[in-house]
Amino acid sequence: MLRITVLISAVLLAACAGREPIQSTADLTVVEGVSELPMPVRSDLVAPDRLALIGPLDTINVDVFGVRELSREVQVDSSGRISMPLVGTLEAGGKTSSELAKDIEGELAGRYVRNPQVTVNIRSSVSQFVAIDGQVVEPGLYPVTNQLTLMRAIASAKGLTEFARQDDVVILRTVDGQRMAGLYNIGAIRRGVYADPEIYANDVVVVGDSPQRRRFRDFVALSPLLASPLVAILNSGSN
Repeated sequence: MLRITVLISAVLLAACAGREPIQSTADLTVVEGVSELPMPVRSDLVAPDRLALIGPLDTINVDVFGVRELSREVQVDSSGRISMPLVGTLEAGGKTSSELAKDIEGELAGRYVRNPQVTVNIRSSVSQFVAIDGQVVEPGLYPVTNQLTLMRAIASAKGLTEFARQDDVVILRTVDGQRMAGLYNIGAIRRGVYADPEIYANDVVVVGDSPQRRRFRDFVALSPLLASPLVAILNSGSN
């Protein structure tokens, strides 16, 4: 009986505890007493370009100016190579669009096309993805854009589950051949304690599991006599 009383007391404290107020920091300005935030300036709406590399099985568009026969859509093979008429086989994997365009120009220049002008664009990519795993609603692979951050990545996965542990979110990343891991607190990011970290291609985001939440659910499920009072207490505490 004492354990049950202690648990109910813990639930009451959790239900009645208010959220910590958002406070200004060196990186965050809290605006109070106004109807809305100031409008962003143009530079705030444009994300800086990231290095986009061509990878295996990506689809690219190659446009050779003035030579329609050589302009085409090409899929990179599993080894990172492409094949084109007059050019043959070229390494495309790990190169930017402009780097590959220069390689194609070099193969065409002098022999087949005078002063070739080549443009390469990535039409669709299967290599620029982030893996989101753990306690999110829809784990899986999600495309990486210039503006992708941890919060946006989690939103792409339909948000956190009821058992997610907000202070146990890990980003795994390989930097210069070395594997690194960063531990983040979603609740702290939401309160503006620190910036929402950026996400890059090949990152792995893992949202941890909260054993306490699972134990609480199991306790309620196994205690039908207490389930209704607890729900009533929680509802009244949130008003």
